[in-house]
Amino acid sequence: MKDVRPLLIQSDFPRISRAELHTLQLNLGYRCNLSCVHCHVNAGPSRTEEMDSKTVNKILDLIDLISIQQIDLTGGAPELNPEFRRLVVELKARKIKIIDRCNLTILFEPGQEDLAAFLAANEVEIVASLPCYEEENVEQQRGKGVYQSSIEALLMLNSLGYGKGSILKLNLVYNPIGASLPPAQIMLQEQYKKSLFKNYGIVFNELLTITNMPINRYGAVLLAKGEFNNYMDLLRSSYNHENLDTVMCRNLISLDWKGDVYDCDFNQMLNLPIISHNQRTIDDLLKNPNLVGKSIATAEHCYGCTAGQGSSCGGALDN
Repeated sequence: MKDVRPLLIQSDFPRISRAELHTLQLNLGYRCNLSCVHCHVNAGPSRTEEMDSKTVNKILDLIDLISIQQIDLTGGAPELNPEFRRLVVELKARKIKIIDRCNLTILFEPGQEDLAAFLAANEVEIVASLPCYEEENVEQQRGKGVYQSSIEALLMLNSLGYGKGSILKLNLVYNPIGASLPPAQIMLQEQYKKSLFKNYGIVFNELLTITNMPINRYGAVLLAKGEFNNYMDLLRSSYNHENLDTVMCRNLISLDWKGDVYDCDFNQMLNLPIISHNQRTIDDLLKNPNLVGKSIATAEHCYGCTAGQGSSCGGALDN
């Protein structure tokens, strides 16, 4: 797989700095039961990297030290990490909002039969990948059989109360199939809700539209198709400066499975550490956790977060 990093690092993206930190995004490991085409993590069944108990303990110490509103658990499939459930229980005891970025099919993996009930019991918010409401499009991105498995998982979650109120929130994620920007989030959400309810009786809270980042696997796919430069031109030409104030890195930091600190999950995948040299690991943050006002490391992929309606792990920035 061709390395796209040299094509992204040099950039004239505007300089930005961090505001108050309210979200820790933790990548618990790169192992996943799927190998999706659009995955910027290059996650898959053969990956072995995963956060250990020692690093989890340090993260809990950091959470006790600073004021954090929510923890965003991602991967790979974060649920495959043996520490996942202990971490969730510890966070719930601290009354911190927990987000699980779930690929839905993980609910049917061996050993995960009670996972949905566990998530519900701990009031974990689920952000679930479903890149389209049509079977053909989903399987183009995520593999054969994934659509029906995802539908079954959504029905299971609905039966537990997910998507039916504000306590057990179920949000879905849309990613474009081709080298294009997502359509308007609110309009597409209505299409999702109508289609999924009409065909399956499925309900959910919100749809989050996320721009595909030209990093790792997806970047390699663009290069192989000869679409990389055109896609980058699209992101740059669609730049909207009004999105700069609300890009997720201004209020979020990302920690990888080793406990290294990054401005966001995308920078983590590019091995682009935060600029502050004495705050690059969880051990550093335990000594000096204040990041307010610090410059954020940027590169060409940042145009993906500011293009059009904007994009973040929480969906569109401007609806």
